[in-house]
Amino acid sequence: MGVKIIGLGASIPLKLVTNEELSKVLDTSDEWITTRTGIKRRHHSSLNETTSYLSYKAGIAALKSVTQADDSDIDTLIVATSTPDRRCPATAPKVATMLGLGKIRAFDINAVCTGFVYALELADALIRSGKSRRLMLLGADVFTSILDKQDRTTYPLFGDAAGAMILTNSDDDNILSTYTGSDGEYEHLITIPDGGTESALRLDGVSKNIFFKMAGKEVFLKAISHMKESVSEVLNLSGLTKEDVDYLVPHQANKRIIDTLTQFLDLNEDQALMSLEEYGNTSAASIPITLARHVKAGTINSGNKIVVTAFGGGITWGAALLRWPDEKINADLI
Repeated sequence: MGVKIIGLGASIPLKLVTNEELSKVLDTSDEWITTRTGIKRRHHSSLNETTSYLSYKAGIAALKSVTQADDSDIDTLIVATSTPDRRCPATAPKVATMLGLGKIRAFDINAVCTGFVYALELADALIRSGKSRRLMLLGADVFTSILDKQDRTTYPLFGDAAGAMILTNSDDDNILSTYTGSDGEYEHLITIPDGGTESALRLDGVSKNIFFKMAGKEVFLKAISHMKESVSEVLNLSGLTKEDVDYLVPHQANKRIIDTLTQFLDLNEDQALMSLEEYGNTSAASIPITLARHVKAGTINSGNKIVVTAFGGGITWGAALLRWPDEKINADLI
């Protein structure tokens, strides 16, 4: 049994925030942000543009991209997010209801920026085992809800978004291999220290530790190392080589990381597909919205072999090797 990609969509909040706008409220500049990250713009959610709402919109876009889609056929919904609507319950059942999918299997997973790759590996296993026939996978994050707006080292980096992919069982196979890993020894590198059971008794006042924190230099080095490892693993698992790869779709965290991975795969610059300049780091949403953007633009075509790879908090990392389906997918960003 193979796993086929049949739908793709994304949702971006309405509010556009440029580097110039950020420089008016932070000690930063367009040049500083652009040269260090490659980000020029990002989109920020309004109060009503929650993770569930962006997920719902991305799900609608993905459903519309499926030829003769039947909503009732979807039996599983996975939401990869580290910014759920509530700590309890999970966001996925709410999204399933909003989409009218009925009382299906629905749950969240949290691997931060690696969330979509983790969820893709899980979705692949569920379909191949026969537990699921048709599945919707969402990567969605409203990272602005957990950022310190006065922190110039993190606030300019992130945007909000959601991306959706629909998978089904098939004689065709579009997921050639997957690989994931983690190392909890380095959980302090990407974290929100307070708010969980470790700190429950200490939350009796306002704490700066409720905001997202990241050790930038250490994260940079580990991201490159583990994403290279992940790419090598999925190529080995599929029996392919660097020469077989048509496109790289990396997690959109930093252009320097993306450039390093591009060189590692011996690819041309235009083979590394990006959305970073326009949307910033959208965490679990970054890979599906980048795919949707380039499918819509006609860059990705049937039969293309695409490596997706990510690194995130945990720390976590992973990759997947995709062969793009023969049938046209009309991906959209709404």
